[in-house]
Amino acid sequence: LHYQPQLDARDGSLTGLEALVRWQHPTRGLIAPSEFIGFAEDRGLIVAIGRCVLEQACRQMCQWHDAGYPKVPVAVNLSAIEFNRPDVVESIAGSLRESGLAAQYLEVELTESVFLDRSMQVQERLIALKAMGVGLTIDDFGTGYSSLAYLKHYPIDRIKIDRSFIRDILRDPSDMAIVTAIIELARSLNLTAVAEGVETQEQLDLLRHLGCAEFQGFLVSRPVAATELVAWLRSHAQRAAVAEASSKH
Repeated sequence: LHYQPQLDARDGSLTGLEALVRWQHPTRGLIAPSEFIGFAEDRGLIVAIGRCVLEQACRQMCQWHDAGYPKVPVAVNLSAIEFNRPDVVESIAGSLRESGLAAQYLEVELTESVFLDRSMQVQERLIALKAMGVGLTIDDFGTGYSSLAYLKHYPIDRIKIDRSFIRDILRDPSDMAIVTAIIELARSLNLTAVAEGVETQEQLDLLRHLGCAEFQGFLVSRPVAATELVAWLRSHAQRAAVAEASSKH
């Protein structure tokens, strides 16, 4: 697993981490999920991979919390195939129980395709996860077959603005309009808007001006292995302490 920090757009404080799976191939090196997740889904391997990711992320967060690092949640992506399994709620509860991680420190990221299924089973699973204390996030919002009706029917906490809208936000009026609309929609529904793929200070400044609550991207950190993330956490804490000391003078 690699981890990418998520920060408050206003003050730069750490709000969470996203766990992202990588495949260490014996000859090709580190392979991104875009190259193997589809294969894993087609071959029936995605459930086993997803369970491994969830368990490892929960254990890692417990270790970091116990070591005194900030108690922030970790976000784990679940595919529609994983979420549609009848035992998904029990599986997530089991990973939390075995790791010792409190449910409030786990967020599940789901694509819009999951929410388009208005079946009773989907609603029951979402309600059960919410009742456990697990956070629910719509990933890559606006890139699927959106139906805004699900925003009021399901217990969602966060909306992630896809990086494809952020990339050209400074140059493309259409992207600017879409991002502005998503942020306003989130605010009106008391949801947290999170921008993905923020790479420049100019992008962050604009998102902050628009009222985006949180962000992640290369501007702060690439997704990194756990050992590298520890170094980032220490550095971020030091910078925060310096900034706080400076503000008092």
